[in-house]
Amino acid sequence: MEALKQAIRDIPDFPKEGILFKDITPALEDRVVFRKMIDALRARYKDQKIDAVAGIEARGFVMASALAYVLGAGLVLIRKPGKLPYQTHRKTYALEYGTDAMEIHVDSLKTGQNVLLVDDVLATGGTIAAAVDLIQSNFKANIVEVAFMVELDFLKGREKLKGTNVLIHSMVNF
Repeated sequence: MEALKQAIRDIPDFPKEGILFKDITPALEDRVVFRKMIDALRARYKDQKIDAVAGIEARGFVMASALAYVLGAGLVLIRKPGKLPYQTHRKTYALEYGTDAMEIHVDSLKTGQNVLLVDDVLATGGTIAAAVDLIQSNFKANIVEVAFMVELDFLKGREKLKGTNVLIHSMVNF
């Protein structure tokens, strides 16, 4: 996926000084790159009998919705607290300074369903670890794989998923 890697631009000092932000929006805006990305993921998962694609707020929704459509699967949203209108399960997780949380509707998944969990970037791993825990502990669903557009290897986010028994697929690594 060299075309995807080339479409991601670096934004220095965003969102704060000293951070080199990997901006995926040019890859999403480029219809050829976006189609290649979704086609590659469809080819990877087309025989996996995916029942639902779960996307993490907010950029994970972009990939998840396109993948759910091409795989003929349902779309599940995992969001920040207070954003979902129905009853939710919540998972709180630690940040460098403080905590955050993710929520999912209590009726989003069923036991035994095959779920593809999707987000845009694997960085420190806190958000994805919370999402994996939400699915595994509340639904007993089978997470087929966790897929990312980008993985920032130097932040070692993969380590937060050790012990979860989930497979990880990153389309490009930095």
